[in-house]
Amino acid sequence: MEPAAPPAQATRTLDDRAVRLFILLAAFFCVNAVLAEFIGVKIFALEDTLGIAPLEWNLFGQSGSLNFTVGTLLWPFVFVLTDVINEFFGRRGVRFISWLTVALIVYGFVFAFLAIATAPATWWVGAAADRGVPDYQAAFAAIFGQGMWSIAGSVVAFLLGQLIDVGVFHRIRRATGERWVWLRATGSTAVSQLVDSFVVIWIAFVLGPQHWPTSLFLAVSSVNYVYKMLAAVAMIPLLYAMRHAIRAYLGHQREAQLRHEAALD
Repeated sequence: MEPAAPPAQATRTLDDRAVRLFILLAAFFCVNAVLAEFIGVKIFALEDTLGIAPLEWNLFGQSGSLNFTVGTLLWPFVFVLTDVINEFFGRRGVRFISWLTVALIVYGFVFAFLAIATAPATWWVGAAADRGVPDYQAAFAAIFGQGMWSIAGSVVAFLLGQLIDVGVFHRIRRATGERWVWLRATGSTAVSQLVDSFVVIWIAFVLGPQHWPTSLFLAVSSVNYVYKMLAAVAMIPLLYAMRHAIRAYLGHQREAQLRHEAALD
C-alpha cells in the first residue's frame, strides 16, 4: 500500500497560481450564469431605464420599445469569461465549467421548486402587505417558479452556445495564431450567440405553451442577438485588461505555457 500524501501536498497545489486562477474564473463564470437565470424573470424597458423616449423599433412586423430580461446584463461577462478560460485553459476548461454550470442551474431550480412547495407560515404570507405585496407566497412562486419550458430553453441554449463557442474560438485561433485576440473572441461569440439567442426563444416561447407567432419570435430573437453582439464588442477592452492582469499575476513564462497548452488542447 502506498503511503498517503502528506497534508502539505494540498497546500502546494493551491499555491499554484494557475489553479487559483482557474478556480477564480470558474467561480465568477458559474455565479454570473446561475444568477442570470434566476433574475431573468424580470423584463425591463431599456429606453425608460435610460430616461429616453421609446425608439419604436419595427422589425418583422413587430414594433414597440426595447424590452430585455435583466439576465442579459450579466451575459456579456459570461462571454468574456468564456473567452479568457478558452485562452488559458482550452476546450476542456470551458467544457468542464459549462457542464458544471448546467448542473448548478438545474440544482438551483430543483431547490427553488422545493422551496415553493413548502407550506408557508400564515403570518409570513401577508408580512409585506404594507409594501404592496399582499401574498408573499404567490410573489415567491412567481419569481422563482419559472416555467419548465423557459428553464429547458435556457439550459439547452446555454450549453449549445458554449460548445459552439469553444469550437469556433479554436478554429480562429489555429488560423490566426496568437494574433487578433479580439477576432477570436467576437467571432466565437457571434456564432454561438446567434444559435443561443434563437434557440432559447424557440424552446421557451414557440414550442412552449405561449406559441409565439414567427414574426414575434424572429423580432425578439434578433433584437436580443444584436444587443449581445454590441455588448461583446463593448467588452473587448475588458478582455484585454483581464489578459494583461493574468500575465502580471502568472508571470510571462507561466502565462505562455498555459496558452500553449490551451492551443494544443
